[in-house]
Amino acid sequence: MAENSRSVTSGKGMTVAPSPLNEVKLDLAIILVVGVLLLLVQGRLLDSLLAQLLVLASYGLLGMLWIVIRARDVLQRAARDREQPPNGPQ
Repeated sequence: MAENSRSVTSGKGMTVAPSPLNEVKLDLAIILVVGVLLLLVQGRLLDSLLAQLLVLASYGLLGMLWIVIRARDVLQRAARDREQPPNGPQ
């Protein structure tokens, strides 16, 4: 094997192509992980099925609202940056 052969990933760990929505993807991943943890724990914390449903539904709605607001903000910022000339406002 040649020692100078390079790996496709080049050993830098997990990388993602640059995108304005990468921060929204990270938010979504965090919301999903916390949601799964909440799903696993809520049965032990709450006795009432109605309370469990209310907690999970409210978490889901708040998470959805957060992702929608963040995505709209990022897309508006990207559109604004695209409209400006590369030298800045003149």
